[in-house]
Amino acid sequence: MQDHAELLAPIRQFLHCETPDSWVEKASKPENLPILLKDHLLCELKAAQSAMFLIRKYAVDKESAAVLLTWFKPYEDFAYDRIGDIHSLKDKNQISKQILAKKQSPYSQDLIDKMVLLIKEELHHFYQILEIMHQRNISYDGITASRYAKGLFSHMSGHEPQTLVDKLIIGAYIEARSCERFAKLAPFLDDDLANFYISLLRSEARHYQDYLKLAQSISKVDINERVNMFGAVEAELISSMDSDFKFHSGVPA
Repeated sequence: MQDHAELLAPIRQFLHCETPDSWVEKASKPENLPILLKDHLLCELKAAQSAMFLIRKYAVDKESAAVLLTWFKPYEDFAYDRIGDIHSLKDKNQISKQILAKKQSPYSQDLIDKMVLLIKEELHHFYQILEIMHQRNISYDGITASRYAKGLFSHMSGHEPQTLVDKLIIGAYIEARSCERFAKLAPFLDDDLANFYISLLRSEARHYQDYLKLAQSISKVDINERVNMFGAVEAELISSMDSDFKFHSGVPA
């Protein structure tokens, strides 16, 4: 973990609080591994979906929007309708067609390219977690969402372009918190799982930075005030009591 101290330093500075030790203690217990992995699996899909929804709504042409929906279908079928399995999802994280901006789009191809790369990586992580679950005989039987993302999105502006900026800032916090928790949890897990979580650090760290850069590039004003506001909201969700243990839950009740 010492090798990743430089990578984690800006993330810990960005977040307004550390993950409580009581969460780490509960998450590291073997009996809680199934719920942790199932929730993490769904979190990876939701992260990919969030990026997909962003570029579908704001940036891409009609043909590219249809390509994105087709790309996601096998993952969503599995996660929500239990259609398919680990074999049918193999190598599905690649996309054959370039995703292009719609004409006169105010949002750059750079936004699209960054989000498509993020989607590919999150879907790959989804499959990696599914493999880990398969190896450990942990079945995926669905899981309810935690309060975390909903709590963040409840503070989002209803007026564009601030809505988009807020979505990107929220994305940054979700990615940064995930990265921080991977690092916190890894020392308490078996070697295979610890190595997997450590392997995710670099991409998750890049994702949060990409979200922030995109947010500032789109905003007409400095985003620091909004970043700090969401940081306080996020910290409250992490540091307050939470009876629903999940990957992004608060202090175990």
